[in-house]
Amino acid sequence: MRTPSIILVVTSLALIVSGCATIPEGKAPLELVNHVDASRYLGKWYEIARFQHGFEKSVVGATADYSMRSDGRIQVVNSGFKNGLDGKYTEVKAVAWIPDPSRSAALKVKFFGLLSSDYLIFGLDQDNYTWALVGANSRKFLWFLSRTPTVPDEVLGRMKAIAMSQGYDLTNLYMVPQKER
Repeated sequence: MRTPSIILVVTSLALIVSGCATIPEGKAPLELVNHVDASRYLGKWYEIARFQHGFEKSVVGATADYSMRSDGRIQVVNSGFKNGLDGKYTEVKAVAWIPDPSRSAALKVKFFGLLSSDYLIFGLDQDNYTWALVGANSRKFLWFLSRTPTVPDEVLGRMKAIAMSQGYDLTNLYMVPQKER
């Protein structure tokens, strides 16, 4: 990796951490789902929508794969294609964990072994684990995730309603292009 790339990654991660640590004035922390069964959450998730940030702005067809490691932590592999669905494949690995077992929807994730940030699950199909909403108390980060590359309009509408009820302004919500399976 070239030095400018390393600087960009470290800068992006620093912004993530600082953005996750603050709660906007007049807003409460995100109200998280009551319980997340980590074993059911594992597997592949497709990004349906997100807020754009420099660290993944050019990535489409984005997915996140979660698997259990032998040490009890969660292996994270975020992947996608640069600048179009036929673009260069890219992936980034991270590790996630649940710092407080009584708050299973509040995870920490660490990229490049450097900085950790919050991974807060505030919406989830608790019956089938087919969709999830992940964000940060700052309301600067938001991901709509699904087990499939697309979701029905009624599911997307429900996800949007939950995000807005939690104080998210969806004006700049980016719908992530996905490859069909």
